[in-house]
Amino acid sequence: MKAINQLKTFQRILGDYPADTPLGKFLPGFYRQNKQMGSTDRKVASRLIYNYFRLGKALYNTTTEDRLMVAEFLCNTQTNSFLQHFKPEWAACIGFGIDEKINLVKTSHPDFKLEDVFPWTSQLSAGIEKDAYLKSFFVQPDLYIRMAKGFEAQVKAELTKASVIFKDEGNGCLSLPNGTRLETIFAKQHWYEVQDYSSQQTANYFKPQKWDSWWDACAASGGKSLLLHSLQPDIKLVVSDIRESILSNLDERFKQAGLRKYQKKLMDLTENNEQLLYQYAFDGIILDAPCSGSGTWGRTPEMISQFDIHKADFFKRLQQSIITNVVKHLKPGKPIIYITCSAFKAENEDAVDFMVKHLGLKLEEMQVLKGYERKADTMFVARLTGKATTPQPPEGGAFEELS
Repeated sequence: MKAINQLKTFQRILGDYPADTPLGKFLPGFYRQNKQMGSTDRKVASRLIYNYFRLGKALYNTTTEDRLMVAEFLCNTQTNSFLQHFKPEWAACIGFGIDEKINLVKTSHPDFKLEDVFPWTSQLSAGIEKDAYLKSFFVQPDLYIRMAKGFEAQVKAELTKASVIFKDEGNGCLSLPNGTRLETIFAKQHWYEVQDYSSQQTANYFKPQKWDSWWDACAASGGKSLLLHSLQPDIKLVVSDIRESILSNLDERFKQAGLRKYQKKLMDLTENNEQLLYQYAFDGIILDAPCSGSGTWGRTPEMISQFDIHKADFFKRLQQSIITNVVKHLKPGKPIIYITCSAFKAENEDAVDFMVKHLGLKLEEMQVLKGYERKADTMFVARLTGKATTPQPPEGGAFEELS
């Protein structure tokens, strides 16, 4: 009876779910409207709906219930009462390897194809191993944090005290089970930042110097600015974003991290911002560009079902527009760090080709950060330098302490 009720709840969620809304925003509202659901009920419902979307576009013409059973089998490694009730023969094989599981699925669903999960593998960036990338969608990524310097021992002690299993990934990075309630463990302490492993690795490309002036052009939540500050606290920093609410939220996060010397600018980077940046020339620019986010769909698998490959072309054109306006403010010979959380070549290598061929930048290094190999996001990062003949805008711009 319990399994049948869980299936009915799943069907209600799927029926109410608006396709253009992230599950992470929709589910809390659904649970608030259904307060009779206990914590265990909510946990099971979330698992079922997320696993269902992890199947991507595979078996798209099969019934919802059959797709859910396949997803539950492929995405779990420990037996559960739901699968035992509906597919006991599969529940008995829950500990099998993923290749064995796929073969079992094919015996009852001959139309199942791994490549249908993410049917755009021909568009992936070079070096991404297609099968490994596809299979990664069946695994929930880990939670990663970056510990503040000097507080590593305290963070580990509190996690150990709370019986949280963690792994030290080096350079102040820890991996934790997804869903770890950090806010209950660290009620008031600001000893860490939640940041994916691959995102933390982009810092290897910054290489800031003391007293440099840097621009985080698409600041969003400010994660890259905080990475930059952790490497070199004595830089002058400008952060910008198109969303005023985002910029407002940065103040508290920066304050907690001890980042005080910065300016905020509200701007649309697809437009000419010469007036806003007339007196600015930067020693470094971080461009964490808007993109499809395909490298993060292990965390938001519902996006696979909503995606159309033409969107990659849209982002490609958007990125080229932004890049053209941003590099105008780069000092000659200085670096721009181009970053995406995309796995698509159109948003990654093609953007680098555009910068080299059409804007005269020089590529120093680029890399696909293969997060799918370690339960993390897959990202792309490139470091390019401005051509020495670029006209240099006047030095200047007043930097002040913000609190």
